Order: sequence, then structure tokens, then C-alpha cells
Amino acid sequence: MSTANEPAELIAKGIIPTAKQAWGDLFKWKQRVVVTNDYGETPQCTRLVVLRGWTADAFDFHALSIQTVKLSKYYDRSKTDITTAITLTLLLRSVGAAFFGLAGDKFGRKWPMVVNMIVLGLLQIATIYSQTFQQFLAVRSLFGLFMGGVYGNAIAMALEHCPVNARGLMSGILQQGYSLGYVLAACANLGVGGATDGWKNVFWIAAGICLGVGTIRIFFPESQQFLEAKKAGRQSTDPGAFWRETKQMLAQEWKMCIYCVILMTRFNYSSHTTQDSYTTFMLTQKELANDAASRASILMKTGACIGGTIIGYLSQFFGRRRAIIISAFLSAVLVPAWILPEGERSLRVTGFFLQFFVQGAWGVIPIHLNELSPPAFRSSFPEREGKGITYQLGNMISSPSAQIVNAIAEKTFVTAPSGEKAPAYGPVMGVATAIISMGIVVTTAFGLEKRGRRFENAVAGVDGDGGNGVIGKGVDLEDGVGIGVGEERVERVERVERVERVC
Repeated sequence: MSTANEPAELIAKGIIPTAKQAWGDLFKWKQRVVVTNDYGETPQCTRLVVLRGWTADAFDFHALSIQTVKLSKYYDRSKTDITTAITLTLLLRSVGAAFFGLAGDKFGRKWPMVVNMIVLGLLQIATIYSQTFQQFLAVRSLFGLFMGGVYGNAIAMALEHCPVNARGLMSGILQQGYSLGYVLAACANLGVGGATDGWKNVFWIAAGICLGVGTIRIFFPESQQFLEAKKAGRQSTDPGAFWRETKQMLAQEWKMCIYCVILMTRFNYSSHTTQDSYTTFMLTQKELANDAASRASILMKTGACIGGTIIGYLSQFFGRRRAIIISAFLSAVLVPAWILPEGERSLRVTGFFLQFFVQGAWGVIPIHLNELSPPAFRSSFPEREGKGITYQLGNMISSPSAQIVNAIAEKTFVTAPSGEKAPAYGPVMGVATAIISMGIVVTTAFGLEKRGRRFENAVAGVDGDGGNGVIGKGVDLEDGVGIGVGEERVERVERVERVERVC
């Protein structure tokens, strides 16, 4: 395979040299890009149902966060107490992500997702019938366990066999299923009105969506990547081999794992700090009615859907890290415009633009993590809302974010438009968002990027020779010899999975 790319220095070894090289690459228009020869893979028809599943998952989660005030009145608890349920959900998502992510790598993407969606629907119904606050917390904890299993398998299934030049766009679209779920939850909240018992109707809607998506998924095929590996006999038959190889992967990739966990911790803090208490902020500090707060929430997350899709797409041309850094920086700059305005119209506009950039950065994350992760562990390593282990560990660390915001805000007061004292949700969210966004900028600036890396032909528990339990033999091309700068950084992959030096 011929190429006119310019030769470049080898990828640096070691944490400090890699960070220096990564920082320098940000200021070079010609970027390092991992590219392999194309065998004509085609997108899978399951991507639409994957988006629906992720959207349903997000709807379920935000059905609680967007109705914190209603639930506070219903259970006669403080808003901080209600957000304990959010903390427990995010904590146990990590457990679910680990279990279902590994199951997805081992047994396929389809049936773990079916089980997840059906159980999530049943747990939404169980939430409705929770009579005490303790029962409510118990059900939401179980909800978090199963919620954690959706994202990793969904994103891995959707991005496998996706054309390289379409990955940024697909990443942005799929990630925004999360924001779309928020939009739909806000629409449902607007529809049921401000009555305290109205929260139950939103949960009934959530249950119906989950059960519907789980049923529909049954009629769609398994991941093409998983079926091809199974047909070729590259699927490990030794149950213990998978766990042995997982340990080997962690031993070999521990630095990358730590970096991705730090990155996802910052991202999850950013996401939950700016969204989970936003409706509460408008209802209490800005004194908007339920319908006005719901409309502002809808437009805010519409901006997230648009921003994530556009910036995810642009990352294909400008680079993953540049897209993340610029978006995170602009979200920090917009903080004053986000929390200071009064009235529904102004809050709609500023919320729209802040979330455009917050979720714009998020739109790059699914493909960025997939390109960074070991190919044979595409489902368990990358994500969430993999949403998978690194995403979920970040989620676990950031799980108290909404509870922290509520606890500080309910003990700190500002003057509301009526002249009365109100919890200081705006200042607390604003300061936290500015700090977190700049943390994302710094972390990303010194991190790696492997834009265009190929990962279609790898399955966990399998090596390049058919499953003898050795990682990295014809599977992980991360070290990529054959480096070029210019349009591309080149890694030539032969059918026999032999890597050659190309210049």
C-alpha cells in the first residue's frame, strides 16, 4: 500500500515524553492518525436500535434527576436526600458495566442488551410502587446495576465496522442519545404538569420505552464483529482464559486505564454538575414554574444534541483532543452567561449554548475511548454511559456530584427575583463547572490520540492465532510501527495480521 505521508518521529515511550509529544502535536496542523487498509466493512443495521436503547437508558435516569423537587415533596425529604438515589445509581453502574461489559465481549452484544432493557423497564415500575424512601433507594440502586450494562455494549456494537471517516459523526450522534433521553424526560415532565404525584406518570412512560426497546432488539442481529469471530473459530472456549487475559490487559495497559479513568471522572463531573440540578436551579433560585423550567430544560439539552453531533463530526478533521479542548474551554467561558440571567427566555438561550459545548466535548468521547482502548476489550474497556469499565469507574468517582451540589446549595443562599432567600444552585454549579472544564482541558492536552485506529477484527479472549490466550499478537496494533505525519499516521495491516514498516 503506497502512501505519500511524511515520515515522523516514533511515538514517545514513557509518561513524561508522551505528554510532551502530545502537547506539541496540538500545535501541528499535520496530525498523527492511525490508518489501516480498508476491507470494505459496512455499518450495521443495529445502530438505530442502539441509539434507542441508549436514549431509553438516559430517559430512565433523568426521569429522577429532572423531578427532584416533586420527589422531595412526595417523600417529605430534602432535595439532597433525593439525590442520594442518583449517587447510588452511578456507584452501582460501575458494577453493572464490569459484569455486562465482560459478558458482551465474551457472549455477544445482543442478549446482554435485551436483558438490560427489560429489567430496567421492570425496575421503573418498581420505583413507582416504592412506598417508603428506603424502598425507593433500594430500587434505584438495582436500577444503577443494570443501567451500567447498556452503554459499553451499545457503543462497541455501533462503532464496530463503522467506516473510519464516519466515526466522529457516528460517535457524536450515538453519544447524544443521552441528551435526547433528557429532552424526552423534560417533555414528559412538561406534559404531566407540576402536581407532586405527576412524577409517577413520567416513570410509567420510561418503563414502556425500555420494555419496547428490549423487545425490538430481539429481532435485530448480533454484532457482525462477534459473529465473524465465532464463525472463524476465534472465540475462546476456556471460561478462565477471558479472565486471565483481562488481567494481562490491565497489567499491560494500566497507564492507559488510569489516564482514561481520570479523563472520564472529569467528564462525568462536568455532565452531572451541569444537568442534574439544573431544573431544581430554575424552580428554586430562578422561581420559574414547572412548565417554564421544563421548556428551558428541553432547549438546553437540544443544544447538547446539536453540539455533540457537530463537534463529534468535526473531530474527524480537527482531531479528537483539539475538539475536546476547545469545547471544554468555551463551556468554562460561558459559565457567567449561564447562571446570571433571569427569566425563561434568557435561561433557554444560555443553557442551549453551554450544553452545546459541554456535550460537544462528550460527542468525541465514545470514539476517542474506543480508539485508545485495547481492541480485544472494546466493550469492557472504553465506556458508560459504556458505557464500560473506564467510563463507569469515572462515573463511580463522580457519583456524588449532584448530591454535593445540592448539599452546598441548600446551605448557601442568594437573593431570588422575588427578594426572598433561595438555595445558591447557580453559583455552586457555576464554580464547579469552570473548575472541571479547565481540568478537562489540561488532562486532554497531555493525553494520547489514536484517531483512525482499526479495531474491527478483535474479540476478547482471542489472540491472532485462534485463542491461545496471548494478548497483543496480531490483535492490538497500538504500538504502530510505520509512522507518518501529514494527512495520516500509517499502520499497514495485512490479512495475516502482520505489521510492516511503511513510510
